[in-house]
Amino acid sequence: MTEQRVRWGILATGGIAAAFTADLVDLPDAEVVAVASRTEESAQAFAERFGIPRAYGSWEALAQDADIDVVYVATPHSAHRAAAGLCLEAGRDVLCEKPFTLNAREAGELVTLARERGRFLMEAMWMYCNPLVRRLKALVDDGAIGEVRTVQADFGLAGPFPPSHRLRDPHLGGGALLDLGVYPVSFAQLLLGEPSDVMARAVLSAEGVDLQTGALLSWDGGALASVHCSITGGTATSASVTGSQGRIDVPYGFFHPDRFVLHRDGRDPEEFAADPADGPRTSLRHEALEVMRALRASETESPLVPLDGTLAVMRTLDAIRERIGVRYPGEATEPDPGEATEPALV
Repeated sequence: MTEQRVRWGILATGGIAAAFTADLVDLPDAEVVAVASRTEESAQAFAERFGIPRAYGSWEALAQDADIDVVYVATPHSAHRAAAGLCLEAGRDVLCEKPFTLNAREAGELVTLARERGRFLMEAMWMYCNPLVRRLKALVDDGAIGEVRTVQADFGLAGPFPPSHRLRDPHLGGGALLDLGVYPVSFAQLLLGEPSDVMARAVLSAEGVDLQTGALLSWDGGALASVHCSITGGTATSASVTGSQGRIDVPYGFFHPDRFVLHRDGRDPEEFAADPADGPRTSLRHEALEVMRALRASETESPLVPLDGTLAVMRTLDAIRERIGVRYPGEATEPDPGEATEPALV
């Protein structure tokens, strides 16, 4: 890493990798030097699309490239443990897409490895790096709405998704919870920390993944969070935080908002809008900027997306999956694939 530029490697060539790379190449202090896929053809096509100098047909070749400062891992989350671990072992710093891993055990292994090797590691939870979300958290932390009593958040896609789709494939960690539910859970824990108790219900598919899940999280101090995710219906994808002295409402797209409204007892509602200078609401540039800031400061984790917070979210997702009976291939107490032939309420 030079003082001015951070050299990136991109591991995987799917849609999220393309979206991140498109934002990355627009940053003057970022340089994308290599991309890797499981096939050389896919890597080469991606490299040509974005003007990337080197294309590798294996993850190992990317991990061993000494010209790379940090690798962005954008594989399906079922492969995050293997891909991120490979890069950390090779001495690369890593930004790994969310959900961080399939489960808390895998997440803990990556965190331990990064800390043992002294490497930077961060979950690509772009919501935490969003300037308007950071403003919302600062208001809550400063007591703008008093003591937080409830958090509500949802994220649902209309679909329908066929059984062959990755969102319904248990071998790829399919289901609504890990792909979409990670946002409502992460939003609640951004404001309240790790819950003390978890209750959940779900509708499962014939493949054994969750089509929609609702969870009630509770904290010893009396706060509650209601979170919902679905791949069978498009929801409002909004959030609300209620405190003892007011409320904050975040409309559609709460994890990349363009505005939110602060309601305080005895005052007119106050709207906070995104700064146009921060770029489009869908931009992933803020997480890239945070990674580069941390690397230049010789930090091994980001204070915006701390590893202990990522581990706490993974423990909550594990607890929800335990309550609804979703297990993925290779995990302990894996469900019998012949049991469920129709969607079931759990």
